Amino acid sequence: MPARPADGRAAHVLRVMSYNVHDLRDDRAAAARVVRAVDPDVLCLQEVPRRLTTELRLPPFARACGLRWDGRRLGAGGTAVLTGPRVVVHGSRRGRLPVRFPDRTRGYAVATVSLPGDGSETVASAPVDVVSVHLGLRAPERVRHAATVLATLSARAVLAGDLNEGADGAAHRLVAARLPVVSSAEPTFPADRPSVVIDVVFASPDLPRVPGAPVDVPERDLSSGSDHRPVWVDLALAPTTHDQHDSHGPVT
Repeated sequence: MPARPADGRAAHVLRVMSYNVHDLRDDRAAAARVVRAVDPDVLCLQEVPRRLTTELRLPPFARACGLRWDGRRLGAGGTAVLTGPRVVVHGSRRGRLPVRFPDRTRGYAVATVSLPGDGSETVASAPVDVVSVHLGLRAPERVRHAATVLATLSARAVLAGDLNEGADGAAHRLVAARLPVVSSAEPTFPADRPSVVIDVVFASPDLPRVPGAPVDVPERDLSSGSDHRPVWVDLALAPTTHDQHDSHGPVT
């Protein structure tokens, strides 16, 4: 059985983190320290390096964070999902979100994951979809993209990412109508003087937020690792039996 995190998170608790890493153009070592301090089970990234540089720059960053990446980038539009050693990965997929030229490409990445539990007859969770998304700069486009992503998700899902709008935005409201907001309302952008909340985690109602141990992230790393600050949340995954767990086949 994988070891528990140093903060003693329970076997049924999944920590999901979202982080726009600004194409890793800032202090990559600081960004990795931020991730290691939070110690997520699943890390949803936005603005990962594009095209052929993904394979060159993202794997070293994942290793520095103590996480793994499935190595697939095509169609993800600058998003990725990294997973930690506690997590069982049942499959992954990705999709492109159409934009108007010459806007930056957009997309989403999904990992279907579960937690293995404590080795008893009950495991920690049935699989859940965790999706990283980065919406565009045009409001009508964001609504279309949010609807597209929501249509791909299973009933149990976590959506995390950079929405490029606040809680009053139409895309935000569309997502929240199905997946309530579970992350804090602390501003995330810009990192040096955050004033707006555009990085958010949403989750299915059956994945409630639970209190987590305090996380000490150095202010200097938060302001120098990226132009965004991350968000993270601890979610309780409902237990299930081995037979129930095995009935969920792998997702490709």
